[in-house]
Amino acid sequence: MLKTETPSAQHTQLDLYPVEELVAALVDDQASAAQAVKAAAASISAAVAAMAPRIAAGGRLIYVGAGTSGRLGILDSVELFPTFSWPHERAVAVLAGGLGAMFEAVEGAEDDRNKGAADLRLLYPSYNDVILLVAASGTTPYVLGALQAARMVGSLTVSIANNAGTPLLSGCDVGILLDTGPEVVSGSTRLKAGTAQKIVLNTLSTALMVRLHKVYGNLMVDLQATNAKLTERTIRLTMHATGADAATARAALEQCQHQVKVAIIMLLKKQTAEQAQALLDHTNGNVRAALQ
Repeated sequence: MLKTETPSAQHTQLDLYPVEELVAALVDDQASAAQAVKAAAASISAAVAAMAPRIAAGGRLIYVGAGTSGRLGILDSVELFPTFSWPHERAVAVLAGGLGAMFEAVEGAEDDRNKGAADLRLLYPSYNDVILLVAASGTTPYVLGALQAARMVGSLTVSIANNAGTPLLSGCDVGILLDTGPEVVSGSTRLKAGTAQKIVLNTLSTALMVRLHKVYGNLMVDLQATNAKLTERTIRLTMHATGADAATARAALEQCQHQVKVAIIMLLKKQTAEQAQALLDHTNGNVRAALQ
């Protein structure tokens, strides 16, 4: 039996716990998800190192999963545009059962290996694409079908699974094992297995964006100011990076469509928006290199 399906030996009377003890058991078990991710740091680092050159060469991030794992892939993909100005078409998610399965479970969709392969092929994966395959069991047929299709065209395959020795981990270029063990509620991998998966997906995509110069220091300087909250954030980030006051930061940002990178160069190098953008283009968007 897979570890994620094995009933926990720690909480065999869970249904009898008073509410305080029940909550404590659930919270404590979730905390172990971070430890599982920490134990996988070497393989996560290897994945980022392999991903960066392919994405820098124009590849896409393509997330594949079923159920909770697939939904977590969608969450990560859609957040990259507002956070890092990453193009929508370069962060794509494939979910067993289609996008409708994001909101309502489509029973049996994960068991169709051929459909997994077909859905990925519809995206015409190429060599520079990175396919992130997520399945707690490590045996989900839909995801294994997508893996097979990805391997046929030479895309980089990175898997995230919560059971050792499974075909998803062994079949990928880089396998990330999250050994979270049995769940408090047996088999419910939406709990700590899902938590660990989300941590890894966040880590992979964020580390990748840092490598692609979407971050200056630890500031998210390539965000999209698509609402009032984010517009105010661009002002605070520009002030923090340059030491300028709010009025000066706002004025610079208004000249460059609230692009924080451009505003930073404008203020620190006393350049126009056009000059600052040209300098960033010359350094492939690297603010630190542009300032030097």
